[in-house]
Amino acid sequence: MRRELIRSSAFVRAARRYLKRRPQAMDALRHTLERLEQDAFDPRLKTHKLTGHLAATWACSGGYDLRVLFDFVEHEGRPAILLLTVGTHDEVY
Repeated sequence: MRRELIRSSAFVRAARRYLKRRPQAMDALRHTLERLEQDAFDPRLKTHKLTGHLAATWACSGGYDLRVLFDFVEHEGRPAILLLTVGTHDEVY
C-alpha cells in the first residue's frame, strides 16, 4: 500500500546530520525512503514495532547501520507515514 511520506523537522535535521557524516549513505537513505513509501512492510526494510520508551513507534532498516523511525498517521484523510528521525542504531535508540 502506497503511503505519503511526511518529514518532521526533527527528521530533516537528523538526515542532514547523518548525511554530513556519511555522504556515501545518500543512496541508501533514498532507496529506503522509496521502499517505505511503496510498501512499509517490504521484507528488505525489516519493519518492526518498537517497545519500551519508544512504544507505538515503528522502525525500519536501510542497511547495516541505517535506521528510520516513523509512525503511521492519516494526512488529509489518506494513510501516511510521519518520519521521526534517522541515524545509526545507537543514535536513534
